[in-house]
Amino acid sequence: MIKPRSIYLYIALFIGVAALSTSAIFVKLSAAPAPIVAFYRMLFSTILILPWLIFNKHSLPELRSMKRRELYTMILSGVLLGVHFVLWFESLRYTSVASSTVLVSLQPIFAFAGSYFLFGERLRKMAIIGGILSIIGSFVIGIGDFRIGGIALLGDALALLGAAVITIYFLIGKSVRQVYSLPVYTFIVYLSSSVFLALYCAVLDASFIGYANQDWLLFLGLAVVPTLFGQTVMNGLIRWMSASTISMSILVEPVGTCILAYLILGDKLTLEQWIGSCVILVGILVYTLSTRTKETKVSPEISSHTA
Repeated sequence: MIKPRSIYLYIALFIGVAALSTSAIFVKLSAAPAPIVAFYRMLFSTILILPWLIFNKHSLPELRSMKRRELYTMILSGVLLGVHFVLWFESLRYTSVASSTVLVSLQPIFAFAGSYFLFGERLRKMAIIGGILSIIGSFVIGIGDFRIGGIALLGDALALLGAAVITIYFLIGKSVRQVYSLPVYTFIVYLSSSVFLALYCAVLDASFIGYANQDWLLFLGLAVVPTLFGQTVMNGLIRWMSASTISMSILVEPVGTCILAYLILGDKLTLEQWIGSCVILVGILVYTLSTRTKETKVSPEISSHTA
């Protein structure tokens, strides 16, 4: 398959990040338990993806020819996505939108190392400086909201764990997407994530019904906007772009989230959030202009690192 032009890739990347920025707002507006919100997000996303899978003429033959090892790898990816959502959504119950989104967006800390060891990706010094600037900007956004001790610290810890888990998810996706099409990969990942979250909710004895109409609309909104236009777009781009670049771009998410939190939730934007947003954008610009990754070719088989 011919690689799309870079300009189209970056336009898609912008759309994906903008869509992802809405996720925390949807979650914060819902009164449902965090695991239930995550479950219905993935269930509705799976249902919406299904027609794409069925009517794509290559998808069903792809599914029939899939090896068991590769299927298990995708299922693992889906479970990790479910774990990420549980950790992050729970963190939003204990700390602010700004702090939670900032911490869960610190994926480059994990992605730089993972991309180096798993895929041999190399970054120039200026690209690394751009990454460090964006990470610093993320900390500046949440500096007035980070608290040492107390229940907010639990929320911060959950968000940071969520960042680590989603990075592993993207690294697995980087390998799998070299072989399998987006409809097949996305459907299996979202379905396995839905099953995992359903079991998790059942263990917690969480109710699957009885929620307000607004909550159901929010569940659907989460499926359409941050999942289909956000997560799915990222899953598509991971075939053509490095895991480090994807993770770097997601550092823009706190900027969009802070703006939306101000407009929708009435959260005030502090001086630190304005400064941090500017630093992040400068870091992203430096990284985008400077990065020159050398990506190793992935063999037709799934990398042994992701088994």
